[in-house]
Amino acid sequence: MTTHLVVGAGLIGRPLAERLVARGDTVTVATRSGSAVVGAAARVLDASDPAAFTRAAADAATIFLCTNPPYTDWAASWPPVIEAAIDAASASGSRIVVMGNLYPYGSPTGAMSEHSPETTTEAKGLIRRDGWARMRAAHDAGRIQAVEVRASDYFGPGATGTAHLGEGFFRAILRSSTAHVVGKPHTLHSWSYLPDIVTTLIAAADYRGPQHAGAEQTGAEHAGAAGAEQKGADHRGGWGRIWHVPSATISRTDIAGHLNAHYGTRGKVSGYPQWLLRSLGVVHPLTHEVWASSYQFVVPFEIDSTETQRELGVAATPWNEALLATAESYR
Repeated sequence: MTTHLVVGAGLIGRPLAERLVARGDTVTVATRSGSAVVGAAARVLDASDPAAFTRAAADAATIFLCTNPPYTDWAASWPPVIEAAIDAASASGSRIVVMGNLYPYGSPTGAMSEHSPETTTEAKGLIRRDGWARMRAAHDAGRIQAVEVRASDYFGPGATGTAHLGEGFFRAILRSSTAHVVGKPHTLHSWSYLPDIVTTLIAAADYRGPQHAGAEQTGAEHAGAAGAEQKGADHRGGWGRIWHVPSATISRTDIAGHLNAHYGTRGKVSGYPQWLLRSLGVVHPLTHEVWASSYQFVVPFEIDSTETQRELGVAATPWNEALLATAESYR
């Protein structure tokens, strides 16, 4: 039976832990508050504390790093968490699967693959770029085995908070109202479905090599087939690298159109002017951070997951299925 430490119990960490438990693994979920997940052990953890992190990871085959501090805390919070995770993995022999995003690539000029240059100049992108660089350096030095799974903006049943394709967007469209969004609503953008993010994280942790991940397998089937894998197995071929979550690419204008056609509603989408976000950001730190990364919504922002699909056997959930499951959760 494989043992895992999931750090974070949010929209990704919680369903990840639930999926691992469902396949028979032993899971500990570590958070600052000791959040409970059915079937998993709960542990209170300050992930920036190397000694505490090392104790928490002592028996884990895999550390899934799924924590995500508020935007305004990234500069202070992420570096010590990364260092503590590296120390914990080095001491315990646990592998690390990091939940990442596309910020390090900066403003793209085409679809972003795992090998695209990391050209960001924005502060949050630099923080995430440097965090993975530290992980990769520790991996290359032989201290740990690490991999990062990168997703675009997430959506999925019950997603609340500040998600760009979250509760506010769906409720507005379903009420035949106007959804106010960041950037240009008609611009193409990739959206990562929360269950597909979980599937990719597990498949990345279970990866044995392309000969074991046939294209005919779904992500869940591949994850289950490798579930008996134990700590100490040779994973070098799939580690020290980035994987991209298979995602759908569609504009928010077209998403509203799909919902209107299905539900008979008349919802619309309107983008906030960039100057307004920038002005509000002068007095509101969170709005400033939203504006700083809003470049992602004014140019086509597309993720290329060809390698993940080919080598991990993971495919995106069909668009209509994912979209309507999400919409129904808000109805």
